[in-house]
Amino acid sequence: MDRIELLAPAGDLERLKITLLYGADAVYIGGFRYSLRANATNFSMEEIKEACTFAHSLGKKVYLAVNIVFHNEDIEGIYDYLKDAVESGIDAFIVSDPFLISYIHEHFKEVEIHVSTQNSTTNYEAVQFLKEQGVKRVVLARELSKDEIKEIIDKTGVDIEVFIHGAMCTFMSGRCTLSNYLTGRDSNRGGCSQVCRFAFDMEGEDLKFTMATKDLNMAHYIKDLIEIGVRSLKIEGRMRSHYYLATVVGTYRKLIDAIYENQLTEDLVKECDFILSRVSNRENSTHYFLKEADYTDQYYTGRQELSNQDYLAYVLDYDKEKKEIILSERNYFEPGTKVEIFMPSGKTISFTVEVIKDKDGNILDKACHPEEVLRIPYPEEVEKDAMMRLKIER
Repeated sequence: MDRIELLAPAGDLERLKITLLYGADAVYIGGFRYSLRANATNFSMEEIKEACTFAHSLGKKVYLAVNIVFHNEDIEGIYDYLKDAVESGIDAFIVSDPFLISYIHEHFKEVEIHVSTQNSTTNYEAVQFLKEQGVKRVVLARELSKDEIKEIIDKTGVDIEVFIHGAMCTFMSGRCTLSNYLTGRDSNRGGCSQVCRFAFDMEGEDLKFTMATKDLNMAHYIKDLIEIGVRSLKIEGRMRSHYYLATVVGTYRKLIDAIYENQLTEDLVKECDFILSRVSNRENSTHYFLKEADYTDQYYTGRQELSNQDYLAYVLDYDKEKKEIILSERNYFEPGTKVEIFMPSGKTISFTVEVIKDKDGNILDKACHPEEVLRIPYPEEVEKDAMMRLKIER
C-alpha cells in the first residue's frame, strides 16, 4: 500500500525547492491569476515549468491551484492558461468552480482534478457526485470530524485530502465575505484581507475587540488519519517563510516515517509538537477533528501573537578543507550560544557555538547583521540548505 502523501505549499520557486527538499511528496502552487493567494509571489508559466522539472527530478509532484470563484470577467484567458500549465508538466489542478471540472476532464485526461476546500465539501453524497464527474481527489472542508471523514472515505473510495497544520478560517471554508464588505477585497478571488484578525473599536471602551481562530495542529493524530484512509495530508501556508516551511514539513515527515517504520513513540510526538509550537506565533488546536469547535478554539480580546527569534542562520555550504559551516545570518547569536542545525535529510545536530568568523575569516564577537555571510568551525560536514536555530530545552 502506498504511503500517505505529505503535501506542502509554496509561494515561489525558492519555497517550492525548500519544501520538497525537506520531505514533501508534492507541492501546491498558484499562478499570477486564478488562485486564492494573490499576495503571494506566485509563479509565472516559465517558473511553473521549472517547478515541475525540479519536482519530477525528485520523483515528486506539483499541483496548481485554480480555485477562485469565477465571475464572468475571470473566464477570459482561462482555457489557454490551463493548456499552458498542462504543457509545463502540472500533475493536477486544484479547482472549486464546477465548469472547470468538466472542461479539464474532457480536454486533459492525463491531469488529475482535485476539488479545493473552497468547495466546502462536507458529505459523502457530494463526494460521490464529484467522483462521477471525473474528480480524482477531494480536499474536504476543514469543519469535519474524524468519524465524518472516515464515513466519506468508506462510502466513496475517493482520494481524500485534509488539512493538518496552519491557519484556519474563522468561518466556513470558502464561504466568508467579510473581506468583500469591509475592505472591497474579494476573499473568494484571492483578496482576503483577514478581517477576522482585525482589532475593532468598541463604543465607550478603550479596549479593542479581536477575534481569530487558533491554528490547526494535528501532530498527535497523524496515525489516526492514516488508519482511516486519508490519502493526503495538507499543510497551509503559501506565504510562510522558508524556515517555517522547512520546520513544519520536516517535522511531519519525521512523524509519518516513524509511523510506517513502527518507531512512533509518545516522546517523539511530544518532541515534534514542541518544535511546531516554537515555529508558530499562535496557539493551536485540533478544531473539529475530535469535537464540535467552540470558544476554546478561538482567540478573543487580549491575545498576543509574538514571533520568536529561534531561526539563526541558513546554511549556504560546508568548507571541507577548513571544516567550517558557511552561513547566512538571520538573527543575533554569539559565542556560547547553544544551537541545533536541522537538515533536509532529517538529521539534526546540536552544539555550542565557540567561534564566529566573517566571510574572510576574521573572528567576530557576535553575529548581528542579518544576511551577513559567516563561518563557524564544525568538524563534520553539514548539508547545504540546512537551517540553524536556538537549542531550546524541551
